Amino acid sequence: MKQPLFYKLPSVTRTRQGSLRQAGFELEFTGLDLEQTTRVVETVLGGTRVCESAAACVVDVPDSGEFTIELDWDFLKRRAARQEPDRTGDWIDLLSQAATWLVPMEVVCPPIAITKLDRLEPLIKALRRAGARGTKDSMIAAYGVHINAEIPSLDAEVVLAYLQAFSLLQWWLVDAHQVDMARRISPYVDLYPEAYLEVLFSCDKPDFKQIVADYLIYNASRNRALDMLPLLACVHADMVQTAVADPKIKPRPAFHYRLPNCQIDHPDWSLARPWNLWWVVEELAQRPEDLTMLKERFLSMHRPLIGVNRTDWTVWMDQWLCDHLSA
Repeated sequence: MKQPLFYKLPSVTRTRQGSLRQAGFELEFTGLDLEQTTRVVETVLGGTRVCESAAACVVDVPDSGEFTIELDWDFLKRRAARQEPDRTGDWIDLLSQAATWLVPMEVVCPPIAITKLDRLEPLIKALRRAGARGTKDSMIAAYGVHINAEIPSLDAEVVLAYLQAFSLLQWWLVDAHQVDMARRISPYVDLYPEAYLEVLFSCDKPDFKQIVADYLIYNASRNRALDMLPLLACVHADMVQTAVADPKIKPRPAFHYRLPNCQIDHPDWSLARPWNLWWVVEELAQRPEDLTMLKERFLSMHRPLIGVNRTDWTVWMDQWLCDHLSA
């Protein structure tokens, strides 16, 4: 059997304050119900469970934090939260059981030091053995893996560098992740529009308020492959809330990367796979001279009316990464 890939460590592993950076994962899958999934988390990681409703449980794991297990359906979660604790077997419980096959089960992992992300691998293996199935299991669902990677600092220069690095790579990342067609055509992982890339790549004097304003003009939605709203709300919450009135947006100094598939049912799949592709963004963001060259190259490939040819850019970017960055 193939061994899990190792987790690549980014050049900047600590925040500006010196603390070790953290990252969390959110896994979406089907095949298991709430009780089965919670039992797997308890068995593998230990901890104490608190079942909040018929649609959500929390397992508090010593030295790690709280793992939230829930059916990813807002309507059911809201109704289940209002259910009386001593009532079981009613329509909410039945709906929760039926929804297991229609909507994804989600395991939200707490932030973990990036040097210790491999601690999650036993959980992935146990969920697979228990019957968890990923992206390919449904032709209509868009199950995925979300990565919440802490940013080294909230300086405008750092935020801009990461935004530019991801934007240069976004077309390449879709191919590298082999993003499932159901997820590509869904609205949940939309890429940044090319009009925004032109504005972003023309910016050379970082100003946080301007970064937020430009982003919101073109990306006033949580449904982006890289959702920056929680991070931007850390500094300018008023601007974000005015543009996107969504209570789910919680300020946090972390990227919300939503692009990868969840291939939990594949025997050789590991969370290291999506993480190691995110690592490419991390590394490129630390190379200002390369960012400048790549931005200029992208803008030079723009043609009136048709913009930049996506295939040409992806092929060129792939070769550049092979020559300059081990991806």
